[in-house]
Amino acid sequence: MGNTLTMPSLKQLLPRLLPDLLSESLLSNSFFRFLPDFLLIPSVCAATLSFAVGTSAIAVQNTPPKPVPPPPLVLAGGTIIDVTDWGHSANDIQDAIVYIRDGHILAVGPRASLPIPKGSQVIDCTGKYLIPGLIDGYAGMNSQGQASADLYMGVTTVVAVSDSVRGSVDQQAHPSPHLYLLDSIGSTDDWSLLIGRPEWARKLKDGAGHLNELSPDDIARQLADTAKLGTRVLWLGHNLTAANTQWIVEHAHQLGLITYGEFVSTSYRVGVQAGVDVLLHMGRYELGVIPDELQQPLMDDSEGSASRTAYGYAERLPPTDYRLRNYAQFLAKNRAALMPTFSQYYLRLPNHRNLWKEPAAQLLNPRNLNAPPDPQTGETAYPLPSWARHLPSYSVHWMEEGARKKADLEASKLWAINQAIFEAYPHYLAASGAPAFGTMPGISMHTELEMLVRLGLSPREALAAATNNYAEQFHWTELGQIAPGRRADILILDADPTTNIWNARHINTILLDGNQIDRESLLKK
Repeated sequence: MGNTLTMPSLKQLLPRLLPDLLSESLLSNSFFRFLPDFLLIPSVCAATLSFAVGTSAIAVQNTPPKPVPPPPLVLAGGTIIDVTDWGHSANDIQDAIVYIRDGHILAVGPRASLPIPKGSQVIDCTGKYLIPGLIDGYAGMNSQGQASADLYMGVTTVVAVSDSVRGSVDQQAHPSPHLYLLDSIGSTDDWSLLIGRPEWARKLKDGAGHLNELSPDDIARQLADTAKLGTRVLWLGHNLTAANTQWIVEHAHQLGLITYGEFVSTSYRVGVQAGVDVLLHMGRYELGVIPDELQQPLMDDSEGSASRTAYGYAERLPPTDYRLRNYAQFLAKNRAALMPTFSQYYLRLPNHRNLWKEPAAQLLNPRNLNAPPDPQTGETAYPLPSWARHLPSYSVHWMEEGARKKADLEASKLWAINQAIFEAYPHYLAASGAPAFGTMPGISMHTELEMLVRLGLSPREALAAATNNYAEQFHWTELGQIAPGRRADILILDADPTTNIWNARHINTILLDGNQIDRESLLKK
């Protein structure tokens, strides 16, 4: 009968077809155009529809109802500070509404476009300013007190470092900022994240007190193994030679890992051209100005007399020297961002204050800090050799004063170098380096912002360096902005931080994963 549809086949097909086809749109004239003519007989059609509706009702009854999501947490009425485009954009949203659910931002917009859902928990932000939680891109966190100090000061993410001056990262601290772990790569290191594994204990052990470069095969295995641990950032250290640096950067990026360069043996120009993501510490990357004849000996002597000669050369260059200007332009044209950790020199530069007077300082144990400042004066203490204890007090004072002047002079020279580099305007990322060399967790992130503004960045650009620049440079799109899909790490401020960076300290409320942090209770932990 060709295409004739028989009743037995229709009975077999209807139970399978109609439940899937039936909907309001299908119960229209267009649906009936596809049925055979005999089905349009009223009695047959009624029976067919009765069967279909019954079948659909059974299907609906067997489908569990979808759970209704709870109303979002709503931040209402504040001004969202724009930190995009490296701080060059200023499209702030006034009288803003922010929806938050399950630790993430759902929607952001002006009140006129986003109504507040019924039953929402609302935080009134009228007259206040909203910025993303601060990111400390290089710091230790060796205790609960340091974790609490970070949070109290609005640091919600830390690229966490374990080393001989910062101790081991306390990954069990609670509450705590988000921790993005950093590991060394390519060198022996007693503080490596892999040192506790039997297969790595002997290879990574640094028994001689100096870093030693690993073999290419070991570096490849180390890279794969640390990536499996969840490491986010790799530190490329002093003794890595150029070939290994280039190989590591290329293969780290293939695994989605970020690279921090603190080079000595490798030329900074080679490291930058290889694609390293960050140049770390203002006391290191000035080596990029040294000539080839000083760079060559560093391949065999990254910590000895050759390095002292190289650093001395860099520090003696006047800020107007063409070599420094050319180096600054080279940095600005390439993708590596600068992470100067100015805070490590803060106490050696003019116009510093006593950090122990900060409320968060009461959370910190001096024994967990490296070279902490004097609690009474706030000044750096310069330890003298043990034999100096037997000298007259005036001799001890003279030695201490000499050490202070030498350190202050070094800091002023490095600051002048960074002022010259800034004139080419490379990209910056904010990091404190705490708790080493007189820095303090949380507190020193704000001194870092102050120093970036003192260098010449606008307050907005400094805020971007501690927030969205990390998303721009590293493609960490889960953080850095108050935008849909980002993690709900938000600071609600009482004053506008774009007019004065000091206002970033005036924190009214902290949200970590969308949960309010009781700042005052942190001071009691």
